[in-house]
Amino acid sequence: MSNHHHDDFAIEPLPGLPAHPPKGEVLLWQGRPQAFALAREALKINWIAGYFVALALWRGWAMGGGIPAATIAVMLPYLAIGATVCAILYAIAVFQARSTVYTITTARVAMRIGVALTVTLNLPFRQIGAAQLAVKSNGTGTIALQTLGDTRISYLVCWPHVRPWHFNRTQPALRAIADAAGVAKILADAAETRISQPVLSQTTAPAHAMAAE
Repeated sequence: MSNHHHDDFAIEPLPGLPAHPPKGEVLLWQGRPQAFALAREALKINWIAGYFVALALWRGWAMGGGIPAATIAVMLPYLAIGATVCAILYAIAVFQARSTVYTITTARVAMRIGVALTVTLNLPFRQIGAAQLAVKSNGTGTIALQTLGDTRISYLVCWPHVRPWHFNRTQPALRAIADAAGVAKILADAAETRISQPVLSQTTAPAHAMAAE
C-alpha cells in the first residue's frame, strides 16, 4: 500500500476515500500514477520531444548551410521551445499524479482524481463487467474498467484516468501504475471473491492494447 503525504488529504477521513469504508469492507491497495509514465502515455511527451528534435535537425540542415555554428544557432530556438513544452507537460503529469489516489477494497474500486476539480468515483464490483490489463516492459501499466448497466462516466471529467479513445462508453482506468500485474491480481482476486465471477483479462500485446501506448 502506497504512503501518501498527510496534508494532501486533510479533509478526507481516509486518503482517497470520501468516507470510512462500511463495516466488513477492507482496504487492500492504494496507489497513484507514476508521473513520467503518465506523461509518456497520456500526454505523449516522448512523441512531442521527438517532434521538436526532428524539427530542429531539419531546420538546422536546411538553413545552417553546413556551417556548424550557424546550424547550432538555427536549431537552438526549436530545442528550447521543445524543452519548455515538455517541461510543462511533465509538470501537468506530476500534478495529476500527486492529486490522484486509486483504491481497491474488498467491495469496490475508488478513484480520487482531479487537480482543480476533485472527483471521487466509487465503482462497486457488481458495476464492473470486465477489466483489461496492459503492461509495459518495466512493469508499469494500466487497468481499464468496463462498467455495466446505466453507469455513465464523463470522459473529459475523468481524463487522463480513462482508456483512450473510448468516448461513447468511457472506461475509467488506473493508469501508469507501478507493478500493474500485481495490482491486477489483487483486483481480480477481490472481485472474484465478492461476486464469484472473473473480471480480468490481460492483453497479449501491450503495445497496441489500449491506445495508451
